[in-house]
Amino acid sequence: MNAIKILWVDDEIELLKPHQLFLEKKNYEVSTCNNGAEAIEKVDDGNYDIVFLDENMPGLSGIETLSEIKAKLPNLPIVMITKSEEEYIMEEAIGAKIADYLIKPVNPNQILLSLKKNLDHSRLISEKTTSTYQQEFRKISLDLAMVNTFDEWVDLYKKLVHWEIELESIDDVGMLEILESQKNEANSQFFKFIQKNYQGWFEGEDKPLLSHHLFKEVVAPQINKDRGTLLIVIDNLRYDQLRVLEPIINNYYKKEEEIPFYSILPTATQYARNAIFSGLTPLEMEKQHPNYWKNDTDEGGKNLFENDFLTAQLKRLNLDIKHEYYKITNMPKGRELAANFKGIKNNDLTVVVYNFVDMLSHSRTEMEMIKELANDDKAYRSLTLSWFKNSPLLEMIQKAQEYGLKLIITTDHGTINTKNPTKVIGEKNISANLRYKTGRSLSYDDKDVYAVKSPKDIQLPSAHMTSSFIFAKEDLFFAYPNNYNHYVKYFKNTYQHGGISLEEMIIPCVIMKPK
Repeated sequence: MNAIKILWVDDEIELLKPHQLFLEKKNYEVSTCNNGAEAIEKVDDGNYDIVFLDENMPGLSGIETLSEIKAKLPNLPIVMITKSEEEYIMEEAIGAKIADYLIKPVNPNQILLSLKKNLDHSRLISEKTTSTYQQEFRKISLDLAMVNTFDEWVDLYKKLVHWEIELESIDDVGMLEILESQKNEANSQFFKFIQKNYQGWFEGEDKPLLSHHLFKEVVAPQINKDRGTLLIVIDNLRYDQLRVLEPIINNYYKKEEEIPFYSILPTATQYARNAIFSGLTPLEMEKQHPNYWKNDTDEGGKNLFENDFLTAQLKRLNLDIKHEYYKITNMPKGRELAANFKGIKNNDLTVVVYNFVDMLSHSRTEMEMIKELANDDKAYRSLTLSWFKNSPLLEMIQKAQEYGLKLIITTDHGTINTKNPTKVIGEKNISANLRYKTGRSLSYDDKDVYAVKSPKDIQLPSAHMTSSFIFAKEDLFFAYPNNYNHYVKYFKNTYQHGGISLEEMIIPCVIMKPK
C-alpha cells in the first residue's frame, strides 16, 4: 500500500519538525513549504492526499491559498491551522469547504486524528459498523424468535431499517446479504403474526393505531387556532424513505414525536387513505357514505372524495375549523401550490396529498428506464431523495416553516419489491391489484395468502354475497396461469402494495415544529 502524501504549508515550518518526524514514523510521507505561492505550485504535480495549511502567512494568506488550491483541485482535503479564533476567519474557511479547522498550538495526536477523520473515515466507519451489526445480528435473531406484540414488531422493523441504511453507506455486500435474509425471515414471521391477530384488532381493545384512527388520535389534537397545521400525506412512503428525507426536513423543522402506525388491509390507496380521511373502516364508509365509496370492480376513481370524507369527519369530531385540501398529482400542480402557498397560512388545517412516490412505483413497473434507476431498495430510496430535494414539496415545507406552521408528515401505506409469483385463478371481474385479490370463486395456494372468507370480519365490504379477500405474503405477487411467463417477467422485481409485509403495513407519522 502506498504511503499517504501530506503537504504541510507554514511560514514557520522548521518549528514543526517534531510533528513531521512523528507522522513519518506512522508511515505518512510529509512534504513541506513555507509560503502559499510554493504550495500552489506543489499541488499541481505533487499528487497529495491532504494539505495542512497555515492561515497567517506573509504574501498569500492561508485563505487566498486555500481558494487557489480549491479552484484547481476542489476535492483535495485541506485542513486550516490558525492561531486566530476570529469567527469571520472560521466562516471564510468553512465556506471554502475546508476538511477540518485546528487552533494552534496543535499537538501530533490532533494532526493524527484529523488525518484519520479525513482519510481513514470510510474504512473506520465501515469496520465499526460491520462489527456493531454483527453483534446486533444476534440480538435481532433472538428478538425474531420472541416478538409477539404489534409494538414489538414496530421496534424490530425500525431496527432493520436502521441497519439497512447504515450498511448501505459502507457498501459491504456480505453484510447486506445477511441483513436481507433477516428481513425475509422477519416478513415471514410478521405474516404469521398478522394472519393470527389481524381480525382481533377489529373485535377487541388490544390493537395498534390503525389508518382510520390516525386523524382522530394523532392529527386532531395538533390542530390549534392560534397557529396553522400542515398535514402532508405522501402516498406510498415507506419508513426507510422517510428516514432518508428527514435530514433535509430537519433544516427547517424539529421532530417532536414519531408515531408509527399500521395500515389497514388491503394496503392500497382506496382503502387505507380513504380510511385516514374518513376516520372510518371501509365497511363503515360503504354504509355511511355510499355516494363516496367505490368497490374494486366499480367504475370510476376510487379516491375522488377524500376532502368530502375529511369534512364529514371534522363535523363528527365537532372541529369547527377552516381547512383546505389539495391533491398534487404532477409537477405543474405542485409548483402552482408552492407559488401560492401564502394563501394557506391563515388556515387552521391544510392537507396536501402528494402522489410522487406512488407515481414512481407505478412508473417503475411500466418504464424500463425507471426500473434501471430504482432496481433495488437502496436505489429506490436514492431516487426518492433526489426527487424530494428538487420538488415543490420541499419548497412548501420551507414556506410552512416561515409561516410558523406545525407540520405532520405521514402516508397511507408502503410498498414492497415483489420478487416471486404465486398463481391465482378467479372469475373475470376479480380485482386487478397484484398483492391482494377480491372476488368470487378465488383459487390460490393456501400457504401463500391470508384468506378472509367473510370480509366483514375485518371491516371490508363485499361486492357480492360470496366475495372473499386474499392477501399475498412476504414478497409474492399474484399471477394468472394464462400467459404466465410473460406476466411474471413483466411484474417481477417491481414495487407493489396491497398485501402483508413490514414495508407495506408499518408506516410512519412524524409531528414537527418549526425551527
